[in-house]
Amino acid sequence: MDYIKKDLGSFNLHMINTKKFKTITIKIVFHTPIIKEEITKRNVLSDILLQSSKKYHSKRDLIIAAEELYAADIANHNQRLGNYILTSFNLQVLMDKYTEEGNVEKAFSFFSEILFNPDVKNNAFKKDKLEIAKHNSLIALNSIKESAVSYSMLKMLEAYDSTSPVSYRMVGYLEDLENITEENLYEAYQKMIDNDYVDMFVVGNFNKREMLSLVKKYFKFKRIKKRKASYYLKEHKPRGKRLFVGEEIDNTQSKLAIACPINNLTDYERNYPLVLANLIFGGGVESKLFKDVREKNSLCYTIRSFVNKLDSLLLISAGIDRENYTKTVNLITRNLNDLKKGKFTDKDIAVAKEFYYTSIEELGEDEYRIIAEFMMEEILGLPPIVERLKKMNTVTKKEIIKVYKKITMDTVFLLEGVKHE
Repeated sequence: MDYIKKDLGSFNLHMINTKKFKTITIKIVFHTPIIKEEITKRNVLSDILLQSSKKYHSKRDLIIAAEELYAADIANHNQRLGNYILTSFNLQVLMDKYTEEGNVEKAFSFFSEILFNPDVKNNAFKKDKLEIAKHNSLIALNSIKESAVSYSMLKMLEAYDSTSPVSYRMVGYLEDLENITEENLYEAYQKMIDNDYVDMFVVGNFNKREMLSLVKKYFKFKRIKKRKASYYLKEHKPRGKRLFVGEEIDNTQSKLAIACPINNLTDYERNYPLVLANLIFGGGVESKLFKDVREKNSLCYTIRSFVNKLDSLLLISAGIDRENYTKTVNLITRNLNDLKKGKFTDKDIAVAKEFYYTSIEELGEDEYRIIAEFMMEEILGLPPIVERLKKMNTVTKKEIIKVYKKITMDTVFLLEGVKHE
């Protein structure tokens, strides 16, 4: 893989050249500091842009146009990363080599039309298109409990810190949906285009000079912008006493979600020892939690831990029977305390490092994983992958123990499965 970053003034272009794929994949990412009351509007906005444009008057027209580009795929996504909300638009199209001369450029023109020429009149989106987008958002809002794992994590984070962005519902809020109008949604669109910090990623086998020319031709942002705030959330001071909360759900299985804030991490600890600490604790099938809680004691169906670096949080999720709740929490606590005391082996570290190396190697198998990796590299200020692999190889047991001692179990939430007859 050959990576080049170009500052084009109003946005950054990241070109990742690889012969691995038959497609050209483009991802345009709009970054802006997250505001809770604006999340729902962002969801509706990213949806309505894929409903129609000035040239393509309906969703059907857009689908037909994409099919004519040899089944080009276009999608949108909103996510929170630390203090920011990221609104992304993706396009994936077959290379000219496998279609016809000019197919990629036509796809760029199509993508540009959708982003820069929305279906508006008198500074307002069309009412019928807005109703479709709002209805789609309402469906998502009403299905929030359908994934018990996601819902338990959401409810736990709201209990953990209701004022922090970690607790914000990325699906949005009903009360905010009701306040969206054709006019204020168009204002939100203009604000995104004019003010958001923008990254564009292009992955595929292409001529760099030709690709740069295409990007400059079809993607023009008028203003030069800079990041407005740090991505890192303010650290959460652990409670003096662990918080236990819960809610019942009509289900046979219960879901356990736990928040563990991590305090006073250095950048080095965050990007190296912490990664291995999580893998040893609960991040893989060889982890302590998987072996002890699931296999040895049969207390859960699933269990894993994962780290949100920008939030300084380690999160634990498990599927359990409600009668095993106390035993499971106690055993998770004991495992974390043992790790703080250094009760793990050099083999545990070697297995974690091998898992990390393998995951890095597998990045190249998927275009969007490649983009995600380079985007996080940009946000976290990380060195290239080769340098990171060298640093990871030198992480010591002492450094990992030091990280464990900075982790505190703070909030425990049980979505208690109660099957009603």
